[in-house]
Amino acid sequence: MREPPSGAPAQAAPTAFFDKTYDEAMGLLEQARGYLSVLEPIDRRQLGAVERLKLCTETMRMTARLTQIMAWLLAERAIFAGELSREAAIEGQEGLAALEICMDRGEADWMGLPGRLVTLLDRSHRLYVRVARLDDLARRRLQ
Repeated sequence: MREPPSGAPAQAAPTAFFDKTYDEAMGLLEQARGYLSVLEPIDRRQLGAVERLKLCTETMRMTARLTQIMAWLLAERAIFAGELSREAAIEGQEGLAALEICMDRGEADWMGLPGRLVTLLDRSHRLYVRVARLDDLARRRLQ
């Protein structure tokens, strides 16, 4: 993945920034999976009804963010590999799905949630904002 395939344009080569972002997203995805499969059920049992609802809402929001981030990064990887043109990747797409839901930071809803979940929520939000900016930049360059 470090070098472009033969015949691919030089600017299609993945950058250290892309690789770092991809690695960060994968690490966050693994941490979120670990939290949701092991720790979230334990945390949920210790919360009141209102906090359990907040927990469910925010874990779904985090899952939506991570799904959108990974879909975008995989499309970018295909573009870098020369398997997909930027135009084809963007054609018929309005950008990241569920943008309004995923951009909502929901900090007021984080009150009373376990600290380890709040950390994952914050990291997923910051990464989503970065990817949304990159997506917007890529789309503006094609116009």
